[in-house]
Amino acid sequence: MSEATKVQAAYGAEQIQVLEGLEPVRKRPGMYIGSTGPRGLHHLVYEVVDNAVDEALAGHCDQILVVLNEDGSCSVTDNGRGIPTDIHPRTGKSALETVLTVLHAGGKFGAGGYKVSGGLHGVGVSVVNALSEWVQVTVYRHDQVHTQRFERGAAIGSLASVPGEKGRTGTTVCFKPDSQIFTTGISFDYATLSSRLRELAYLNGGVRIVFRDERESARNAAGEPHEDIYFYEGGIREYVAYMNAEKDPLHPDIIYVNAEKEGVQVEAALQWCVDAYSDSILGFANNIRTVDGGTHIEGLKTVLTRTLNTFAKKRGKRKDSDANLAGENIREGLTAVLSVKVPEPEFEGQTKTKLGNTEVRGIVDTLVGEALGEFLEFNPSVIDLILEKAIQAFNAAEAARRARELVRRKSVLESSTLPGKLADCSSRDPSESEIYIVEGDSAGGSAKQGRDRRFQAILPLRGKILNIEKTDDAKIYKNTEIQALITALGLGIKGEDFDEKNLRYHRIVIMTDADVDGAHIRTLILTFFFRYQKALVEGGYIYIACPPLYKVERGKKHVYCYNEGDLKTTIESFGEKANYTIQRFKGLGEMMPQQLWETTMDPATRTMKRVEIEDALEADRIFTILMGDKVAPRREFIETHSAELDLAQLDI
Repeated sequence: MSEATKVQAAYGAEQIQVLEGLEPVRKRPGMYIGSTGPRGLHHLVYEVVDNAVDEALAGHCDQILVVLNEDGSCSVTDNGRGIPTDIHPRTGKSALETVLTVLHAGGKFGAGGYKVSGGLHGVGVSVVNALSEWVQVTVYRHDQVHTQRFERGAAIGSLASVPGEKGRTGTTVCFKPDSQIFTTGISFDYATLSSRLRELAYLNGGVRIVFRDERESARNAAGEPHEDIYFYEGGIREYVAYMNAEKDPLHPDIIYVNAEKEGVQVEAALQWCVDAYSDSILGFANNIRTVDGGTHIEGLKTVLTRTLNTFAKKRGKRKDSDANLAGENIREGLTAVLSVKVPEPEFEGQTKTKLGNTEVRGIVDTLVGEALGEFLEFNPSVIDLILEKAIQAFNAAEAARRARELVRRKSVLESSTLPGKLADCSSRDPSESEIYIVEGDSAGGSAKQGRDRRFQAILPLRGKILNIEKTDDAKIYKNTEIQALITALGLGIKGEDFDEKNLRYHRIVIMTDADVDGAHIRTLILTFFFRYQKALVEGGYIYIACPPLYKVERGKKHVYCYNEGDLKTTIESFGEKANYTIQRFKGLGEMMPQQLWETTMDPATRTMKRVEIEDALEADRIFTILMGDKVAPRREFIETHSAELDLAQLDI
């Protein structure tokens, strides 16, 4: 029996380590689940599902069922070994009760139980218990069915056991979030959970995750619940295929790596595409999406650059005297998923989404290098196609560099002829400064007059900016409006050179008209930020202004309405025979400077939406569908979602 097998087999009460009680959790829930809003609410589900996935990682589980119940509770069932039910040596209670009532009491801490464990906070199911109105746990183990109920963290009675189905093992955790904790609501969002469960199924190939919504609102005409099944034998290879479904792959076979060294498991899937001009690399450590990268991503980028430059010389594509292809040239058009499983992960940064283990860099470099080198040796046509694309990117980058130098030489602060007519703010502190990107001179004029010059800058753009989803770098840097954006914001060079210290405004606000053209311009600007400098979106620097659609006047009083619902509520509040006038704002240029300040720019009264990426994969795919070259996927998207449109609201 191998050491790993011994660890997995010896899963009883003695493998459960005890650290502390639940009192701190209800007092400061944000410390344990991030927030008490929707994100924290859904984190409860992830925490229970992560336990089931840990069983899958240990080789003891291949079925997970997640159900949203009619009463607002959620249940997660797996066919793993079942939470141990024997008496814990330290607490004198069953291991099940210990796991549910003691913080950090789980098989993922210390050397016993699990070799590798997922879960961002690693706080275990006890936090779910602490923050739930009630929890009902059912364990199938040793031909017995063990059940216990908990309310707001406390055990109600002791563990009950009855004879069960012979040979059945597993755990069901059913919980209802506590409305006293989650004051903004305890209703689960199907789409939010769906994207994470799909992601987990891709990352753990061969594990079947069934997601069922039994709530009344989700049932079809026949009264049947909505159900999705996520099961991907190909794992992350299918993940890459899904990401590239709307793109034109350069080579049909996805390059796949699956190897282990020094206890670190490395899995990678790579495919280059003809019609993509930036890379899409998703990194994961122990099933956690590493938004801020880390040593595993650094190792991947290093080995790609070194290996492809070696092949470029070997295959006569580059002379010894030629400059090496840069990393961004080589990665142009690359879609990659890199998943590492690390026994003792070290996460860095405020959001704990950057892997810090230094040893992982070299392990990824070595393992990916060996597998990639072997694949390319046996597939010369593939390496030639990748190198041709990289060399084209290198040549385009040289042309772009020359165009870029023009941009760099124009200092925003000194140039009065800056394209876009930037009206800067007087503050030089980026953390308090904000810039409004507006369409056209008329809106720009109102915004310039209505703003607070101390901390608000205005950058009007002429017309619709370039769609960079289908444009190479040279054209990007030659475009006047994009030059204005890059220089005014202090963005640096595409993707690679982002440095928060150079960013001139920490709040970048897109402010466009509330019509079809305005929405298109907003989408083009978002595409620019997502593809040119994704770190801006991931760092929470991008906002969308929400100007009102209507102004309702009654006597000397007026009310601004931001949507049809607001308008209806306002009119109904006046009574049937009231006299009032309604002004519909067709564009920002129609608003007086004072109106624009009151409704859209005054920090005390405005409404702004921060642009966040909850699901990086889906965001990447949607940008490709909506802004890419292929018409068929876009038509299919429109046909699929057309039923959700309220045609009366379309400004056409």
